[in-house]
Amino acid sequence: MTTRLMLVSPAMNPALREARFPHTDDPAATAAGAATGPATGAGTGAGARPSTGPGGEPRTETGAGPGARSGGDALDALGLRQAEAVREHFPATAIAYVSPSPRCRRTAEALGLHAKPLPALAPCAMGRWQGRTLDEVAAAEPDALASWLSDPASAPHGGESLLELLARTAHWLDALGDGVASDGAPADGATGGSATPPSPTTPSATPPSPSPRATDGRLIAVVEPDIVRACAVHALGAPPAAFWRIDVRPLTATELSGRAGRWNLLSGRPLHSSAP
Repeated sequence: MTTRLMLVSPAMNPALREARFPHTDDPAATAAGAATGPATGAGTGAGARPSTGPGGEPRTETGAGPGARSGGDALDALGLRQAEAVREHFPATAIAYVSPSPRCRRTAEALGLHAKPLPALAPCAMGRWQGRTLDEVAAAEPDALASWLSDPASAPHGGESLLELLARTAHWLDALGDGVASDGAPADGATGGSATPPSPTTPSATPPSPSPRATDGRLIAVVEPDIVRACAVHALGAPPAAFWRIDVRPLTATELSGRAGRWNLLSGRPLHSSAP
C-alpha cells in the first residue's frame, strides 16, 4: 500500500527569529530519546540549519530549545493563531507523530493532533554550540563552522554530524515505506497518535490507534525543519550538500507519497494565510 506522509513544520516562535541553535541536552526533551545516541533530546528546536540567502550567505531556521533557558520555545501569538486556524484541515484517519520538542508538541496540539513523540524525529544534536546563534559561533569558531558547513561527516561541535542525521532520518522513512510502523514496530502492531484528540471521558490518555497499514496509509508528523530537509534529501536521492539548499518555512506542509526507494515530493505548501 502507498504511504502518504505529511511533514508539518512548527509554527512561528521567538526562538525561530533569534537564529539560535537548540539546547539538545534538555532533560525533559531527552527523556523520550535516550535510545537514539547523539541525537537524543535534540528535539528542542529547529536545528539551526543554515541554507543560503539571496547572496549565498548561510540562513537559518531555528528553535532555541528549552524555554526556561532561551525564553523562546513557546509559540508566539501569531504562530499559535495561525496553527489554530487550520486545525480542521487534517484527515481523521491519519496517524500523527511529533518531534520531541516543546514547539513541535505545542504546534501539534494547536493543530488538534493527538501525536506521539518519536526520538527518531529529533533534530541534530549540536553539542557545545547549543543555545548559541550562528553569528556567535562564526565569530568564536570560524574554522569549525566552515568545516561543519562543507563536510557532512564533520561534527566539530561534538554532537551529531549531518551524515548521521541523514542516515537516521532515512532509516525511519524507509521503514515507513517497507510497511513498518513509524516507531519501529511491525505495522500490524503499531500504536501512534491520531488526528483526533481523545474524548475527555476516555479513561486512557493515550488510547491505542490503528497502525498505518490498518488505515489508508496516511501519516502526519509535526517535525523540526532539519527533519523535513533530511527527508527531502533522502526522498530525492540528492547528495548531502543539498540539505543546505532547502528552506523550510514555519507551518508549511511537505508531502511524500510512495514507498521505500520510490518517493514523490510535494514541498512547502503553506497551511495558513500569509495575513496575520
